[in-house]
Amino acid sequence: MLRIANNGHADAVLALEAYAERAGAALACAYSSSAEYDAALIAERRAAGVYGPKRHRKRMLATAAGVAAGLAVIIFLIG
Repeated sequence: MLRIANNGHADAVLALEAYAERAGAALACAYSSSAEYDAALIAERRAAGVYGPKRHRKRMLATAAGVAAGLAVIIFLIG
């Protein structure tokens, strides 16, 4: 805490300046806006795998199954 020594005022002023610098550093933020913070947070969570796997495989499998079914129908109608 703040201690006032024999020369009183000078030490108190220096201590207050040091406390103000520390407080300012504690409040500093690396992001310029909340949107930037949210984007970084989501990117970090995606990298950690929080949101699960991407759904590209299921979409590709459904497309391949549709194409195969279409080809089977065409082959059945021709033959």
